[in-house]
Amino acid sequence: MSIQQELHQVEEDLKRLRDEVAELRGQVGDLGPTDPAERSALINMADEQENLANELEARRDGLLKRIGDSDRIDSQSP
Repeated sequence: MSIQQELHQVEEDLKRLRDEVAELRGQVGDLGPTDPAERSALINMADEQENLANELEARRDGLLKRIGDSDRIDSQSP
């Protein structure tokens, strides 16, 4: 898999995770009075998804840096 393909996959995964986090957080707001354990479980799931999204963002940044470094090296070659 090329860096560009990997970057594209990370971007897709990141978007999917962000959408899932938004949906989970929306569910917490829509629950109304409910079991505190259920509400807490939804919040924890959203937090875990958010952490995964943050890891993907770091991966994306690393891929973008690799692409930038490659471009710099390519432009310096005779």
